[in-house]
Amino acid sequence: MSAKTPTEMEFNAAAVKAMAANAPARAKEILRDAIRAYPKNPVLWINLAAAHQALSDLPAALLAVGEALKIEPLSFSALLFKATLLEKQGRDNEAALAYGDALTQAPPENRLDAAALHVLRRAREVHQRYVAQLSAYVRRELGAPNVASADSRRMELFIDASLGTRKIFRQEPSHFCYPELPAIEFYEREEFPWLADFESATADMRAELTQVLAEDRELIPYVNFSNAAPNQWAELNRSPRWSAFHFHQGGKRFDENCARCPRTVEAVDRIPQPRIESILPNTMYSVLKPRTRIPPHTGPNNVRLVVHLPLVVPQGCGFRVGNQTRQWREGQAWVFDDTIEHEAWNESDEVRVVLICDTWNPRLSTTERDLISTVMLAMHRFDGFTLKSDV
Repeated sequence: MSAKTPTEMEFNAAAVKAMAANAPARAKEILRDAIRAYPKNPVLWINLAAAHQALSDLPAALLAVGEALKIEPLSFSALLFKATLLEKQGRDNEAALAYGDALTQAPPENRLDAAALHVLRRAREVHQRYVAQLSAYVRRELGAPNVASADSRRMELFIDASLGTRKIFRQEPSHFCYPELPAIEFYEREEFPWLADFESATADMRAELTQVLAEDRELIPYVNFSNAAPNQWAELNRSPRWSAFHFHQGGKRFDENCARCPRTVEAVDRIPQPRIESILPNTMYSVLKPRTRIPPHTGPNNVRLVVHLPLVVPQGCGFRVGNQTRQWREGQAWVFDDTIEHEAWNESDEVRVVLICDTWNPRLSTTERDLISTVMLAMHRFDGFTLKSDV
């Protein structure tokens, strides 16, 4: 009668005991028998790799780790073991890349023991050094290309994204996504020849804003969910910490507010705003109180872009779209794609106010704008939804 095959746990316990007794050759034989019986157990393969390493057979150890990764490709411990073996063999670049793979699967540090934490920190050190060396090499090869500032910025992002040091943000509209429009965080001023004229009205706008703030009427919370707000908006829902003085909202004109600020409305009316019944445009003074942060979010559609004209900007305010963080400068407008993740903050002790309005995406033809308006209006009439503006 043949002997009963040990269980996986029994095989493993015997191998661990042999390793503890400084008998890696015996552990290797036990694990080979175990793997013949249980070839899909990744722990057995990892322990076999450890036995090979103890016997100074690093190539065999690497092969064993490879078998474990075939079973569990995202195993943090296996990926980390592979990287350390490559480093011990002097395969520095391969080791750095393998460490990078392991870092993508790393658990929180408080879940690691001291030994694993030491290896994790070593992984970061090796991988960061590799990335820095590769970055320097690529930029030396590239030299100083004679390109426009926008091209240079895209090239820098391409390099950093290829190195894994920066993320490429994409459009994530919540309602409408018109195809084949580029995901540009901040557009170049040259695409909006009306910007300088728009900015020239800053003093008049600020004077009208000052009167509005003095009276403090018609400022309403920007975030206004009637039911429970999504988690990201819970803190600001129906809060005066972020409020708005609307000239247009969802295509509706606020006549009294427009009458109080005629110079502001006149300047906005001169820019190419989308005008779609019950949907667009949106125009407002956006008032952000001290020590307030607007969380990362995306806007409803990519057929229109958002214009910011800063009117009151204390120190400590900032704005991020995708990878780019900028500081507002009073009287200097910019245009951005709000379907790319963005956020804003006011870390000062004073109020920040920006005039916000919509403009058509300049990459859309007049015919496309007309057709888009028809489609959006038809959908609104059928379903009755309304699109809000964004920060």
